[in-house]
Amino acid sequence: MKILDHLEEWLIAFLMGAATLLIFVAVVHRYTAGVPIPLLQDWLLKIDLSWAQELCIYMFVWMAKFGAAYGVRTGIHVGVDVMINRLPARTRKLYVLFGLGAGALFTGIVGTLATGFVWDIAHTDSTSPDLELPKWIVYLCIPLGSYLMCFRFLQVAWSFARTGELPHHDVAHVEGIGETAAGSLAAPGLHPAPIKEGES
Repeated sequence: MKILDHLEEWLIAFLMGAATLLIFVAVVHRYTAGVPIPLLQDWLLKIDLSWAQELCIYMFVWMAKFGAAYGVRTGIHVGVDVMINRLPARTRKLYVLFGLGAGALFTGIVGTLATGFVWDIAHTDSTSPDLELPKWIVYLCIPLGSYLMCFRFLQVAWSFARTGELPHHDVAHVEGIGETAAGSLAAPGLHPAPIKEGES
């Protein structure tokens, strides 16, 4: 599991960093190519970066799909749980498990439908406009990301059923600040309250 966790994090970080760098280079190239310095302008105009925007869009889409799965694993997705936190422990546990199961079902269905779509498009000559990549490679992020998200929902549900705790992301935590200082800023009740021993 640690290998999958690290692979997920590295992929998201790489895609975000590479897309940001690429779009920065493309913007600098666009504006410096307009500077009327003959040698520089001639050299820059020979460099074709017309594909950069398309590649950045694809990288951010892939990052978003895998980032959604990462969000399930780490508990950073926003949820409304005011009512759920007021329920008795056993009822609260059932509601949370139902929600996680519904998330797994939905993402599993999306992944399955997307797999059929990717399979169909792989048997065509459809390519992207600028990069001329086969379209099935571009759309492959939908089934991969959806199935990973489905797996993360099931993983969180299994852990919650056993321990009564959900992954929690402290919105007030800042790297380099002591735990007590960050903890004092945390807003209470942002996630369903953990089920304590003997409550369920």
